Amino acid sequence: MNRKYRQRGYQDDPSEKKSAPPPKTQGPREFRPRAMPAFRETARCSMCGTTVTVAIGPGSQCLKCGADLYTCKQCRFFDTGLRNECSQPVPERIVRKDIRNQCQFFEAKLSIERETGSAEVSKAPPNPKNPNDARRAFDALFKK
Repeated sequence: MNRKYRQRGYQDDPSEKKSAPPPKTQGPREFRPRAMPAFRETARCSMCGTTVTVAIGPGSQCLKCGADLYTCKQCRFFDTGLRNECSQPVPERIVRKDIRNQCQFFEAKLSIERETGSAEVSKAPPNPKNPNDARRAFDALFKK
């Protein structure tokens, strides 16, 4: 049967069957590992969000904003939905959560973050002392 359009339908003749093309043979697939970012545990200041690089002790402060780090807001057990806003059995409520205290249950809150760049790439080039230094460096690239 010869028709203008060859889509399958109810008028197809059952004796007229198309054979499916043979499946393509593929060899073993090549494994290419992708560069996945690494993860790290970091502590951040609860006031400014800077990464804290020093060990948090009773007298430690943020290097950027000067806020106290040994506070309830920096603690792992701090939870605003609980009684006394702490998941540990504290003897008395600490009213100010953002100032230094002497809580015996304090543990620094760590978060797992993705490393987005290597250490070599993240270093910024030094700023030129004089605006003409940058101009001279640019001109040196394209000497005539």
